[in-house]
Formats: sequence, C-alpha cells, structure tokens
Amino acid sequence: MEMIPMIDTIGTGRNIAVLRKRAGLTVSDLQDIFGFATPQAIYKWQRGVTLPTIDNLVVLAEVFGVTMDEIIVVARTEALKTA
Repeated sequence: MEMIPMIDTIGTGRNIAVLRKRAGLTVSDLQDIFGFATPQAIYKWQRGVTLPTIDNLVVLAEVFGVTMDEIIVVARTEALKTA
C-alpha cells in the first residue's frame, strides 16, 4: 500500500505545548496575543482535538521563533483504496 503524509494532531498539540513553555508563555498569554475571548481553542490545540488555522500557525511560528514545519508533526499512514 502507498503511504501518504498526514498531520499527527496529538503530536502537533504536544509540540505546541512544549514550544509555548519553552518560550516562557502561558495559555493566557497566547489567549491575549490572539485576542481570544476564552483559552479553549489553545487548550484544544494542545490536546490535539483541533488544529490551528494556517493564519494562527503563522502567528505561533513568529511568537515561538520557529518555522511552521517545526510546529507541525507529520506521520505517514496507508492510503485508503476506494473501489
């Protein structure tokens, strides 16, 4: 079977949490940077429930001082065959 790349949402979420802590930021700090009314989106990113939008990834990369590639964790999985 052919292997295709997919975003590992759990791994990416863990990465966001690690990078946030390394940058010395709290979830509340990120909430303020993004102007979110609540921190729920950031907690969901960190748990891998949802992924940040591309626009928000650009901001995270800038805030963390890394590239977007350093935030996103890619895994390979088998392609599904449809007949």
